[in-house]
Amino acid sequence: MPRRTATMLASTLMLIALLCAGVLIKVPYAEMTPGPTVNTLGDHDGEPVLQISGRKTYPTTGHLNMTTVRVTSADYNMNLVSAVYGWLAHDSIVVPHATLYPDGKTEQQSSQENAEEFSQSQESAKVAALNELKIPVKSWVIVQSVIKGSPSEGRLHAGDVIKAVDGAKVENPADVAKLVTKHKPGEDVSFTIVPVKVAAAAEKEGKQATRTRNVTVTTEKAKDGRAIVGIQAGTDHTFPFAIDIKLADVGGPSAGLMFALGIVDKLTPEDLTGGKFVAGTGTIDDDGKVGPIGGIQMKTVGARGKGARYFLTPKDNCAEAAKDVPGGLTLVEVNTIDDAMNALKDIRSGNTADLPKCTVKG
Repeated sequence: MPRRTATMLASTLMLIALLCAGVLIKVPYAEMTPGPTVNTLGDHDGEPVLQISGRKTYPTTGHLNMTTVRVTSADYNMNLVSAVYGWLAHDSIVVPHATLYPDGKTEQQSSQENAEEFSQSQESAKVAALNELKIPVKSWVIVQSVIKGSPSEGRLHAGDVIKAVDGAKVENPADVAKLVTKHKPGEDVSFTIVPVKVAAAAEKEGKQATRTRNVTVTTEKAKDGRAIVGIQAGTDHTFPFAIDIKLADVGGPSAGLMFALGIVDKLTPEDLTGGKFVAGTGTIDDDGKVGPIGGIQMKTVGARGKGARYFLTPKDNCAEAAKDVPGGLTLVEVNTIDDAMNALKDIRSGNTADLPKCTVKG
């Protein structure tokens, strides 16, 4: 066999061996790719994403698209070839498996957590939107969850309204933890509550529940030495009219900003987008503060692929997103819902020179 032919054969066999090894070698990584992007002003699966009744709504144009990211499943075993391809591709990101599924979290646990975060983000979006429009929303502190086996199990229940702790009025969820941790482990804490059944019955009748009862819970010691009772406090709201968000198979809190803007657009005569295609992302709290999210670069790729020209970007994600901006897409920095409203004003008026654009730091 001629030397050249032998060398080519040996190289080919070596390449095949390397490829086979690459397929067989498993690596502890996962992949993120652009997911669906949905116009919050439009329909999805045959019905409006935002459904408002009991209040006058107005026609809208253009797009206010929420964006998503697809991730590989918890039990997906990525091989070396797939990892290398993902690292080189423009429309995917390869990250350590523990980034998406920390502490050995299963896919079912992750899905449940994402569903809860998505539900909470919808509530916060409604509150932020109505606050932006100066429409009053009734709010109160509740027992959001009770840890199994904790001192509160069987004494406090999810949905109980917390009026006071040790006689001190409770105005936000942080007050509960602050008042409980004033105690030493083993001491009693007195909760003044409206039981969940009483609160639910009053809300159904459009009344405010006033019948309270006191519940005493003995604290226990947390790993860090603090006194705890084993509950998670949260906030519940009563809205002056019905706002439903119909969007299945989506999880996480990152659509909050775009839901809030969509609600505002439907409740105001002015067309927020002026017919422009705007997409974006970001968590939102009741006060309208926009928070960072994961997978920002995949979301900008997905948005541009659907036709977006502007992308509302959380301030804390701007530097990362600006490292690789899809052609034709303008990244607009926002830190609050007010920032987003001002940006939309500039976009619909064509005054885009004044938009606060994302830039790479340093």
